[in-house]
Amino acid sequence: QVQLVESGGGTVQAGESLTLSCKPSGIILNIDTMGWHRQAPGMQRELVAVINARGSRNYADSVKGRFTVSRDRAKSIVTLQMNSLKPEDTAEYYCNIRSRSENYWGKGTLVTVSS
Repeated sequence: QVQLVESGGGTVQAGESLTLSCKPSGIILNIDTMGWHRQAPGMQRELVAVINARGSRNYADSVKGRFTVSRDRAKSIVTLQMNSLKPEDTAEYYCNIRSRSENYWGKGTLVTVSS
């Protein structure tokens, strides 16, 4: 069973940056989308950013202009560059890779932004 391994979470001050990275433990074929979701305490999980097989990107309105999702197709690595972080970005961030047959989730990495 392929697992997604996330890294890069931590605690930062408002205005600072963090980069999250996600790499599968094995090979995933026929990837459709790669991206990140987040879940703040007491809130539902929400989409943050996603990139599809053609390279098109979609972002939540709350992160547009601040976050950038990118990928290394050869290694199936997806990263999330987060700039100008705000306290409201505090959440558990989950990597997601969707293939034609499977939907993979990471275990989450915590991002805390203090004011």
